Amino acid sequence: MKDGTVFTFLGIPYAQANRFEMPKPVPAWEGTKGAQVWGPVCPIPQATSVGSDDVVFPHRYWVENENCQVQNVWTQSLSAKAKKPVMVWMHGGGFTNGSSMESYAYDGKTLSEFRDVVAVSVNHRLNIIGTLDLSGYGPEYAHPRYTGMADLVATLQWIQDNIEVFDGDPGNVTIFGQSGGGGKVTRLMQMPAAKGLFHKVISESGGSLNYRNTEPAKSIERQQAIAAATLKNLNLDGSRIDELKKVPYRELLAAGTAATQALAKQSGTRGMGWDVIADDQYVLREFCDWADSIPFIAGTVMSEFNSNLAKGEFTKNDRSQKEIDERLKAAYGDKKDEIVAQAPVYNYIFVYEYPINGGVTAFHCSEIAFAFHALSEPHIHLATGETSVGLALQDKVSQAWVNFASTGNPSQPALAWKPYTVAGKNTMVFDTVSEVRCVDDDKLLSLLPPPAFRF
Repeated sequence: MKDGTVFTFLGIPYAQANRFEMPKPVPAWEGTKGAQVWGPVCPIPQATSVGSDDVVFPHRYWVENENCQVQNVWTQSLSAKAKKPVMVWMHGGGFTNGSSMESYAYDGKTLSEFRDVVAVSVNHRLNIIGTLDLSGYGPEYAHPRYTGMADLVATLQWIQDNIEVFDGDPGNVTIFGQSGGGGKVTRLMQMPAAKGLFHKVISESGGSLNYRNTEPAKSIERQQAIAAATLKNLNLDGSRIDELKKVPYRELLAAGTAATQALAKQSGTRGMGWDVIADDQYVLREFCDWADSIPFIAGTVMSEFNSNLAKGEFTKNDRSQKEIDERLKAAYGDKKDEIVAQAPVYNYIFVYEYPINGGVTAFHCSEIAFAFHALSEPHIHLATGETSVGLALQDKVSQAWVNFASTGNPSQPALAWKPYTVAGKNTMVFDTVSEVRCVDDDKLLSLLPPPAFRF
């Protein structure tokens, strides 16, 4: 269907799979298949409360089904000749939550409309049906620990085979994602199966993913322990492993969640959850050799999970300098002065404050609406206010993303963006005034406490 100038295709199946099995191509269909409504999203833990960030980053939920391998495509034309840049969005929520339509800011229509790119978003298997390691129960179950990532490989393969029909260039595909999605796009550079399927990467607030020092044998052992405990919670054992395919999803997830919680307590770790490990088979600890040639953008936002929004503090701009100093002293002790003297940035940092509740510091997810050029979306503008400053900034952020997807260089007129180097440490600071600064954050990182969250 056409939405303004944009052709919109929703819920296109890119693969199919039974529970715990690898994705397979979708059989060809006859006639015309409807693509006018969102496809099913992967089942996720049931939401029981309103998120603290919903006022500035409203969520939405949809029909859940394990057969969730669907994607959405937005394009300005259908000539199959234009060869436009393709931008593939991978949603956040780690490997537990999220979907391609969870946020109103994820709508690829606004991005395609802004600079005539082909935008794609994708659903894939999550949590227990996307990561449970059943490899200890025979070769038939060698793959479930990475079926969620295998779905993403399948969608990229579908794009290679079909995106020309939507005027996209299969030779110019950029994958980008935020939070857990930032981790997913990074992981894909560590997966031999993804070779040749994408050409540029943008990781937004992708966390501290580092497989380099992990030991695959220990990671597999830990994941297999979760699987064994899950079976035990369901009164099953290895001889009845096939019955696991028929357990209702909610019952399966409850058993798995109880298993992760019990094992975390038993081992004294901060937490265990649904994640994709490096096994040096499907997912390597190091980047693949071909990843060296792929242009990469990585960055963060100013406050992430420590914003005044998360703390419920809405008088930030009314504080005196003495109050600010006292708060910093309480948070960082005798390291306060050194921390204040450093700027917490890497490659890019999004600093802009949402003009609501006295000013909301840049929170985890706050840059997404700017990257998608979505500030005028009705649910988004309530918090962003569609101020002239905000609208000008969304032009800069979205243009940088599109330019990078088009050419591998995010620079634009009057806003050159130099590559980050160990010596130069050039960082784009997105704010009311955006500019590149040479910032060294190594000292800052050595002073800060360990992150409270994995994302």
